[in-house]
Amino acid sequence: MTIAPLYLKMAKAPKGGVARFTTTPDGTKIRFAIWAGGTRGTVVFLAGRTEYIEKYGVTYGQLVQRGFSVVVLDWRGQGLSDHIDGRNDLGDVVRFSDYQQDLETVLNHPDVLALNGPRLMFSHSMGGCLGLRHLMGKHDFKAAVFSAPMWNVIMPKGTRPVVAVLSGIARAVGLGKGRVPTTNGDFYVTSADFKDNTLTSDPDQWQFMRQHIVDRPEFGLGGASLRWFRGALDEFKRFKTGKLPDIPTLVLYGTDEAIVLPEAIEQVSARLPKNTLIKIQSARHEIWMETPEIQAQAWAETDKFLDDVI
Repeated sequence: MTIAPLYLKMAKAPKGGVARFTTTPDGTKIRFAIWAGGTRGTVVFLAGRTEYIEKYGVTYGQLVQRGFSVVVLDWRGQGLSDHIDGRNDLGDVVRFSDYQQDLETVLNHPDVLALNGPRLMFSHSMGGCLGLRHLMGKHDFKAAVFSAPMWNVIMPKGTRPVVAVLSGIARAVGLGKGRVPTTNGDFYVTSADFKDNTLTSDPDQWQFMRQHIVDRPEFGLGGASLRWFRGALDEFKRFKTGKLPDIPTLVLYGTDEAIVLPEAIEQVSARLPKNTLIKIQSARHEIWMETPEIQAQAWAETDKFLDDVI
C-alpha cells in the first residue's frame, strides 16, 4: 500500500480526504480515497464509466456534512488506477467480473474495514451496474442509492443487434480490444458542446467537468472496447432474471436521460423487493451535477430514504 495523489482543491472536496494505492489479486493497482470520521455510517461511492475520484468531490462533501464516512475508488482502466497498455483513449477491461476484484479489494482493505458502519452504497451509471452485481452476491450493505444506473444503454437505432453480435465474435476470437463502432477515442467533455451535451443542463457543472480534463488529461477516457460492451450486455441479462438484493434501495433518474436506458431502469426497479423509484423532471444523466434545483430535489429524496433506513 502506498500513498496516492488526491486533488482536493480541483475536486472541491472536503478536507481530510486521503488516497491510497492497493493491489488486486490479479496484480492491478487501484487508487481509492477515504474521508473518515462519520458517525452515521460509511458510504461506498461507485462512480461510472470514464469517471475518477475527483469528479464527485462536492457530493462527498454533502455526505460528510450528513455525518457519513466516504470511500470511493477509481475502477481499473480509469482515473489513476492501472490502465490496460497504459491507454486512456479506450475504455477496456478483460472481463467485466474483473471490476468486482477492484471493489472487493477496496472493501476488504484494513483502512476501510476500520470505518464505522453501517455500510451504504451510492452508485452512478456504470457504478450502478457493478454495484447491483455485487449486491446479488454475499455482501454487508444495509441499503443502496442508485443514480441513473446503467442497467442497459441507449444506442443509435439499428446498431444494438449488430454491435451485440460483433462484440461476441470479437471477444471469442481474441479481438475484444477493438473499439465499439459507435465510439471514438475522444474525451466527451472536451469534445462535445454544452448545448448538445447529455450529462447536465447546468453550464457551471459542465465547465467544472470540462476543466478537470483540460487540467488533468490523464483523467480522460475514450470510447468502450467491444469486450467491455459484451461484458456489460451479459450483466444486463442477469438483472432481468437473477435474484436481486433484499435491502432498501432508492433509484433516481431524470426525464431527460439519454445515456442509460430508462425502460431497463423501470424494469429492474420493479423487481427490486424494497425499492423506491423517483423520476426527476428535466434532469439529465448527472443528477448529482445538475442545476441546484434538481440537486436539491435529489437530496431531499435521498435524505428521506436515509432517515428511514438508518
